[in-house]
Amino acid sequence: MAGRGALRASDADRERAADRLRRAAAEGRLLTDELEERLEAAFSARTYGQLDAVLTDLPGRRLTPPGRRRDVARVPPAVVAAIAVPVVIVSILVVLLVVTGVFAGWLLWLAAGWWFFGRHRRRCVPGRRYPGPIGGRRLAP
Repeated sequence: MAGRGALRASDADRERAADRLRRAAAEGRLLTDELEERLEAAFSARTYGQLDAVLTDLPGRRLTPPGRRRDVARVPPAVVAAIAVPVVIVSILVVLLVVTGVFAGWLLWLAAGWWFFGRHRRRCVPGRRYPGPIGGRRLAP
């Protein structure tokens, strides 16, 4: 298997190297003449080894081939916990509110029905005549 320096660089890799050279020149690390020479070398480079040679004396990481990037930021466990704990608590509260809200809603309907229909009900006394839909006649038991 070929070493990293022998792998061919892409146009995007050459452009990243050129951006890094331009930043170095803006920071005062490279003179204008040196920047032009290195840009020419970077755009004519075919392998990572040639690109690395252009960037060796500059601070920072060297270019990495695609698929081997290691600059992915890792989130510390404390940050994950700080985000996960409130999310779990809010989720539990939402579930409880939904469950009890639905249950409380049915209880409210039940209480409203009991109040509305229960307060109009009279006590039934045996042998007493009650006015009703049949003209006040006593209904057969």
